[in-house]
Amino acid sequence: MKVLLLEDDSALSDLLSFHLEDKGYEVVLKTNGQEALEYLIDNKVDLALLDINTPVLSGLEVLKTLRHDYKDNTPIIILTAYQDTKHLKESFEMGVDDYIKKPFDLEELDQRIIKLCKIFLIEQKDEIVFNEEISFSPHLCELNICGNVKKLALKERDILKYFYTHKNRVISSEELLQNVWTYEEMPTDATIRVYIKNIRELLGKDKIKTIRGIGYKFEQ
Repeated sequence: MKVLLLEDDSALSDLLSFHLEDKGYEVVLKTNGQEALEYLIDNKVDLALLDINTPVLSGLEVLKTLRHDYKDNTPIIILTAYQDTKHLKESFEMGVDDYIKKPFDLEELDQRIIKLCKIFLIEQKDEIVFNEEISFSPHLCELNICGNVKKLALKERDILKYFYTHKNRVISSEELLQNVWTYEEMPTDATIRVYIKNIRELLGKDKIKTIRGIGYKFEQ
């Protein structure tokens, strides 16, 4: 699991980096908001931890730019020394997934990360059961259909996992692009349609609805 940490306090960044790495996470440390934003635009991470009060760009500015300009839904936790509700409200209005006020126990951070991993299916080992006949194992890139195991390509796995995480709502092609591919590997619309066609052939055509002119909807 890859985690970006935006924190300019050297003592705290060292503590958090060591703790997260000890938990087995790959940590990318950034000390100013501009560097963090540029990295998140060009690279995929599983989770981002953003301090609010950072040089060049604040954590809130990074959050706002990712959510509004790039339609990026990377799970994000805001870390802040602010104790007021104003910053908390702004963070959730901008689309943050969780918010922790400093000082906090490392165990609290661990539990909040675990919660987001469950919500976003990050490195989960449990099978996802679609119905009595079909289950999905993201970590193995496999579908089990009536006892027959079907392997998925990595991008097919990522698309299906994203659809399931955001089931029962319409996902635009742009949102899918921003959250499954990096900018260096942006596919054509035709390529996306082929991936979705392949998934439909395994799950059944009615599982993923095409919303004409808008995108797709995974129904569960």
